Amino acid sequence: MTDYKELTTREAFGKVLAELAKDNQRIVVLDADVSRSTMTKFFAQAYRDRFFQCGLAEQNMISIAAGLASCGKIPFASTFAVFASSRCFDQVRMSVAQPGANVKIVATHGGITVGEDGSSHQAIEDLALYCSLPNFTVIAPSDAMETVEVIKAATAAEGPFYVRLGRSKTPVIYPDGCKFEIGKADMLRDGRDASIIATGIMVSKAIEAADSLKLSGVDCRVLNMSTLKPIDQQAIISAAVDTGAVVTAEEHLLHGGLGSIVAQVLSGNMPVPLISLGIDDRYCHSGKPEELLELNGLTAPDIANAVRDVVTKKNKRYT
Repeated sequence: MTDYKELTTREAFGKVLAELAKDNQRIVVLDADVSRSTMTKFFAQAYRDRFFQCGLAEQNMISIAAGLASCGKIPFASTFAVFASSRCFDQVRMSVAQPGANVKIVATHGGITVGEDGSSHQAIEDLALYCSLPNFTVIAPSDAMETVEVIKAATAAEGPFYVRLGRSKTPVIYPDGCKFEIGKADMLRDGRDASIIATGIMVSKAIEAADSLKLSGVDCRVLNMSTLKPIDQQAIISAAVDTGAVVTAEEHLLHGGLGSIVAQVLSGNMPVPLISLGIDDRYCHSGKPEELLELNGLTAPDIANAVRDVVTKKNKRYT
């Protein structure tokens, strides 16, 4: 068996998909000439008759995937997140979302941590676009072990999925495996003073922030909100009730992503002070991943500062 925990999320995806295909003849894979980057190369090496190279034609890839789904296959269509969202949105909307086709779109190189590739390859709108589509399940795993369980769950479930993976290696969140459930948040830390709700690569930053705040007497709950749609409303409401203050963190535009969804849930159920960390209304630069996270205020110290601010807001509210 593969030891997944030290892999990148995209490597974990490629390897687990090839393993699942041994016992599931319905799984097929479609690629847009980036299999060495998305790691679907592992599937291609093992199952050439079930691997479809579509070339640099992402729109056609999605349409072909929808056709294969209509014939009872479980197609995994994979490319970079910026292409899987922006370039073929019409085909996704018309051929996958509207009929509820059983297509699994797994996109790598999400967010700004693609680094030196620059803004043309930085997918910062993808989660908002896919969350806007009825019938879609949208997931951003936090590490390789969670990615394995997400791909297993997506294979077993019926309907359209968008799974966002990264390029770089991420810290291990689940060294002993992950009990992933679609639509359920995972509480990684409990606390009474504030809640940090994070998704994707920001989960490890949230844990780091919570651990540092603990040293100064600030007790934080940390929720891994890997499923953005359907969102775990009860976990969000419980966090607001129990801690009275919330910070969200995501490697995505502030508009339409995790922060927007959490704000909508809180405003209709349990309004509490909320600070959302994400990318402001702008495109980013070329640079090293950690430099870009720092530039956009997406580091553990940034999260810790936001928690201190939101706790101050909470305390003022009740004095």
